[in-house]
Amino acid sequence: MATKEQRAKEIIDAIRAILVTEWDPIGVMNDPEWPRDEYDAYIGEVYKFLARGESEEFIARHLCFIEEKMMGLGCPAMHSRLLVAQKLKTLNVSVQV
Repeated sequence: MATKEQRAKEIIDAIRAILVTEWDPIGVMNDPEWPRDEYDAYIGEVYKFLARGESEEFIARHLCFIEEKMMGLGCPAMHSRLLVAQKLKTLNVSVQV
């Protein structure tokens, strides 16, 4: 049986996987040499929003905020961010074991 710490790591890993494979706004994850922790700074807030039950739209807007305000990029298509948010919302983020 997993401990809460192990469960928390599983959740972090699942969020990271989606951010890396589905979001990747700076487009670096096609490079196998690039560190997989590029977006780790955003995992905590994404987790908090998921645990709070925020909507897909809320999470998509947050991803756009990160791209625009924190990375200095534009947010090219809200639709693609909604798809990322939908995948994030499918995760079970409960740490209860």
